[in-house]
Formats: sequence, C-alpha cells, structure tokens
Amino acid sequence: MEKKRVVITGLGALTPIGNSVDEYWENLIAGKSGADFITKFDASLFKTQFACEVKDFDPLSIMDRKEVRKLDPFSVYAMATAKEAIADSNIDLDKVDLYRAGVVWGSGIGGMKTFQEECFNYKEGDGTPRFNPFFVPKMIVDIAAGHISIKYGLKGPNYVTVSACASSTNALIDSLMLIQLGKCDFIVSGGSEAGVNIAGVGGFNALKALSTRNDNPKTASRPFDSTRDGFVLGEGSGCLILEELEHAKARGAKIYAEVVGGGLTADAHHITAPHPEGLGAINVMKLTLEDAGMKPEEVDYINVHGTSTPLGDIAETIAIKEVFGEHAFNLNISSTKSMTGHLLGAAGAIEAIACVKSIQNDIVPPTINFEHKDENIDYNLNLTLNKAQKRTVNAALSNTFGFGGHNTSIIMKKYND
Repeated sequence: MEKKRVVITGLGALTPIGNSVDEYWENLIAGKSGADFITKFDASLFKTQFACEVKDFDPLSIMDRKEVRKLDPFSVYAMATAKEAIADSNIDLDKVDLYRAGVVWGSGIGGMKTFQEECFNYKEGDGTPRFNPFFVPKMIVDIAAGHISIKYGLKGPNYVTVSACASSTNALIDSLMLIQLGKCDFIVSGGSEAGVNIAGVGGFNALKALSTRNDNPKTASRPFDSTRDGFVLGEGSGCLILEELEHAKARGAKIYAEVVGGGLTADAHHITAPHPEGLGAINVMKLTLEDAGMKPEEVDYINVHGTSTPLGDIAETIAIKEVFGEHAFNLNISSTKSMTGHLLGAAGAIEAIACVKSIQNDIVPPTINFEHKDENIDYNLNLTLNKAQKRTVNAALSNTFGFGGHNTSIIMKKYND
C-alpha cells in the first residue's frame, strides 16, 4: 500500500514569548528571552526562582468562567491553541467526515497543578476527605484531547501520548502514521504543559535539572555555552493541523509544509541522562531520514532538543556529526529553548511550528545567550549563535528527547505538488 502524503494546514501557539503564532515567530526571530522571575507562586525559598511563564493570557478570552474552573491550565492552553489552529486551517467542520477527524495530543505531566491543589486542600483540612468532583477529570493527561474532541465534534482517534519531553513530537508522529495509513483525513495534534507550579519547580530542583541563575534569569537558558547549568522550565502549548494531502487540496486549503518522516527510539541507558555517545539520538535521526526517503544532505536546518544541560548539548552535537557527516557543517542548527525555555511535553509542538515557519520564511531562529565556548562542543557547526540567519530552508528536522530515554525526531519540508 502506498502511504498517503501528509501536510500541515493550520497552526496555533501559546508560548512564553507570544500568545499567537505570529507573535511567537516574531519574537523567535528577534531573539527575545521569555524567562523572568516566577509570578505564579512565591518562589523566594526555591533554588530556582524564575521560569518561562505564559504572559498576559486570559482564559476567559476562549471560554466562560464556569468552564475554566473545570479544566487544569494545561487543558486550557490546549483549547487556546486548538482554537487558533482550527481557525487558521479554515476547515468547515460541517463539510467533513468527523468520524475521520481525530485528536492526538501530547503532555508529559498533565494536571500537576490540580493534583497539587487538591492535596494541599486535604492537608489543610481536618482529615475529612473533601475533594473537588472534577479533581480526576482535571488531572488526567488524556483529558486535553477529550476536551478538544468534545468542543469540535471530532470522532476519530482520540488520545494523548506521554513520553516526557518527547510527548508532543510523539503525538505528531502518531498523527502522521495514522493519516499515512488512511485511518484519518485530518488530526488536531500538538501538546500542552503547565508545570510552572510549586511541585513542578520543586521536583525539577530536587533533580538538579534546572538552572539556578537567579541573578540573571533572561540569560539562564544558554545551550552550547560552557556556563550552562540546567534547563529553564517553560509552559504553554502548540497545535498543528495535520491533513491528508488530497483532502486538503479538495477543500482548497493553504499548505504550510509537508510532514515526510518521523522516528522513535530509546536510549535504554538511564532515567534522566542521555546516552553519552548519543546512540539513541543517532538512531532516531537515521530512522527519520530513512522514513522520509531523504539523504542527510537534503536537510537544511535542525531544531535541536538543546535544553542547556551540561550532558545533553554535547551528546546531541556528537550525534548530529555522526549522522550528517561533512554535511553537518553546512547545516543551520539552533535551540529555540534558549528563548522559550523547556516546555516539557509541549516542546516538540512549538519547535515543530518554529521549523514550519522557518521553511515558510527561509530564515533560521537563533540560539541566544551564547558567550563562552565549551571545549567539548565543535563550533565549526553553525549553531546560529545569538542572531537569526537567512538561508533557504527546504527541509527541517526537529529533535525532542525525554526522561526515560525517549528519542523522537520529525522532518518537515517545503510542499511541492
């Protein structure tokens, strides 16, 4: 059976540097940092007192107050970006087969804030179990996909992938495969995360995973810099409408890019540390190129996982050189996490959007905050340091790796009929 072609026809973004796709992209190219001191709770006693929070977002702009109370923030963020992406796709839901329309979402931790609040409320009581009846349906990770499905009447495959920081790229790859196999005409895909809370920051601090650069938060996320000291926690959501090509053409949809391949592997090494030789990362990029039917020389831009951690940034650059050989030095490579922070389960979605916009506009967003060279990183690689670079981007690859040893990679390219 010949696989069906899959294109992207709608985008939605809610990020620490912009509450729409246009604002997000404008600030990516400008090299704007989304990091600042935490406002969502008093973090004065925490080792890390800053994060990349979503700013100036009013949930009441997309749903009424009664509904907002029934949803954890990660689901509210999902609903916001799904609304933008579906509107952007210009799809008429009254004229499509809703049984062939799905939602495949990604989230690493789901309703952590809800779980935290319910536990705090119980502890502060007299031991009588008084829990919100919406506690469980607010908290469970799958519920974001459920809410999108209910809102828009989408009756096809409906689930959430959970592979830590790789979750939303995992969701995009699942969506790609479902459409390629003829199971769906279009899928609302992406991911959302709302981990900037007491438990989220406290937990990652205990792991020693977060930067503690409290004296200068805006420069704390510094991939490939020798003084990097951990990732900066981010929050938000990204949504992409993946659609079967002939279905998109039949309704006259605008096409942003084509999704041509994806790969999934495991390090089978450690719960949090990457494989020191980048073996899982090497294999996932090779598999993705193979799935796309592409040669390494056909890729122009890699949006790296690049979390600004001491081990991860080194392992990923080693993997890129291994997979791409001499062409590695012709690529543009950048980590947009230097601006957005790490959105965990939503990272892959907003970074896929960055790749799509890069393909559309032939410009590569920068890796900001670079100052000091690391002797373990090869700076003959073009890491797009501190300033966006114009170049033709026919194809872009996005890497997303997660705790547990999960590795995901996806390739998008310019659409040609």
